[in-house]
Amino acid sequence: MADFGEILSSCGEFGLFQKITLFALCLPNAILPFQFASVLFLQSDPERHCNTDWILRADPNLTTAEQLNLTLPREEDGTFSRCRMFVPVDWDIGAIRDYGLNETTVCQDGWVYYNMMYESTIVTDFDLVCGQANLLEVAQTVLMAGILVGCLLFGPFAESFGRKRAAQIPVIVMLIFTITAGLSPNYYLYLVSQLMVGTGYGGYRLNSIILATEWIGVSKRSWGACVSQLFGAVGQCILAGLVYAVRDWRLAQLITAAPLAVIAIYIWFIPESARWLLGRGRTDEAKQLIIKAAAINKCTVPDSLLDKIVVKETEKKRGIIILIQSTVLRRYFFTLILAWFSLTITYYSLSFNVGNFGLDIFLTQTMFGLTELPAHILCIWLLEVVGRKVSLMFTLLTGGLLCILILAVSQSNAVAVTVLATSGRFFVNWAGSICNVYVQELFPTSLRQTASGLGSIVSRAGGLLSPLLNILAIYHWSIPIIVFSSLTLASGALSFLLPETRRKELPDSTDEAESNRIKATMKTQNASSIRPQNQSTKL
Repeated sequence: MADFGEILSSCGEFGLFQKITLFALCLPNAILPFQFASVLFLQSDPERHCNTDWILRADPNLTTAEQLNLTLPREEDGTFSRCRMFVPVDWDIGAIRDYGLNETTVCQDGWVYYNMMYESTIVTDFDLVCGQANLLEVAQTVLMAGILVGCLLFGPFAESFGRKRAAQIPVIVMLIFTITAGLSPNYYLYLVSQLMVGTGYGGYRLNSIILATEWIGVSKRSWGACVSQLFGAVGQCILAGLVYAVRDWRLAQLITAAPLAVIAIYIWFIPESARWLLGRGRTDEAKQLIIKAAAINKCTVPDSLLDKIVVKETEKKRGIIILIQSTVLRRYFFTLILAWFSLTITYYSLSFNVGNFGLDIFLTQTMFGLTELPAHILCIWLLEVVGRKVSLMFTLLTGGLLCILILAVSQSNAVAVTVLATSGRFFVNWAGSICNVYVQELFPTSLRQTASGLGSIVSRAGGLLSPLLNILAIYHWSIPIIVFSSLTLASGALSFLLPETRRKELPDSTDEAESNRIKATMKTQNASSIRPQNQSTKL
């Protein structure tokens, strides 16, 4: 299996088989952004007042103005209180008018909302206002916690049960709990549903990229991660249009479930990773898949080549212990996960703040999606032209610089703030695609899923902390920006420690990974040049 890349060269590095597989695995990424609809598209502090219909028992003919004047205290600026009401009394309407009410309390029968941008949000359905306002950040945090749990669970799961199963099961989980969230009668069932949706989200994102990448040859490997991100950017744009048209978070959840149901059917027909099958000793299954891929790509793999791969199947695996013992791989890993953590906390801090930039939220969300499209298209090209290392350093440093420049403009200048935030998000999202490619190429097959899983866990920890980081803005609006911008700039500088992996085969052993596959690649090239004369070349 050391030269599985040569097998891919024989059966087609990026033929019809790989394109169909890649499309099938990437399509769900256009739906995944919809899972953020309920925590992104809302008015966190809507116009409201306490529900005081209790007074209508005394006089059902009261006008709205009279009802509010008799039952609500006023703030210092003369407006009605949004969070307090007069304590209900069992008096007749004449006594209430004559003596008035003085004792106040918090809202006891919910709120009346008005001047709403949406028909229904989790804020208005679950009354996440006044003393319950911080529960909105809790909902965002729970979703991100679920994504982290998904990476934690389905990373090791994929090592034992395969990339295919680890991509299929999360889709089913998302389908079930997307529907459950939309039908939730209370906030707590909604939170549980969001946790499970996040779990499915994290598990699918992690394993679909690895499954796609392991089937693609060296010349097109960046497509595995970048096209996945590209579909996600398309989903960002569709999300803005969906919520603009629907304006009801429950209906949006059920609409999201419809395409997930279609995906949940076809996802069972995707192929397993032949690399993983060979690593588990299931050589007959791997051989059948390779032959099938070659047939679809209209190529032929020599039997002698397949036989030699079977002979190679004796390599000992030591799991995560390799990552701990190897100084080289450990350095690669910690440098990469710092970059991943930094860009994720920046990305989601900006995303969860989408309604506070001053421009229309639907326009801003559409701009977020549209700017990501060229980011991922450029990523595919630049990764092959300038390489992984330079691309990662450039995107992280530029993204961090643009974000910190937000501090230099007036917060009342909505256009400037939105442009800088959107541009910063553009570059950190671009860096995310590079990290997804990098993590596949730095670590050996026996450790690749584990490294990707651990990296995704740390990355999702950044997403988990982003709503909490945004809360610090109550002390000063600049605190979140300073924190995530500094992290991004620091990780961009440290990326200099990573090696270049452009146009190098995926390493299948620790030695190959530690030497960055240079010698192994040269050996493969030499072997390819002499194979017609010497069929005993070692694979």
